[in-house]
Amino acid sequence: MQPVEIYTSPLCGFCHAAKRLLTQKEVAFSEVDVLQNPARKPEMIQRAGGRTSVPQIFIGATHVGGCDDLFALERAGKLDPLLAG
Repeated sequence: MQPVEIYTSPLCGFCHAAKRLLTQKEVAFSEVDVLQNPARKPEMIQRAGGRTSVPQIFIGATHVGGCDDLFALERAGKLDPLLAG
């Protein structure tokens, strides 16, 4: 299983939806709260190719994008293979 990292904010509904999908799939993930750790936000922006919104989701070395991107992968049947590596 590939490591999953998600940059979030506690007030973000899309962040909660993305985490809920990963939890339902029993996928362990590490979470970086950019509101509590603002020093990590520039890291997120750099890794996400300039994207500044949360969530920003990474599976292994792959930048998935945001919540809509995660759900699109799931609908297309591409999320599980990406998670499996």
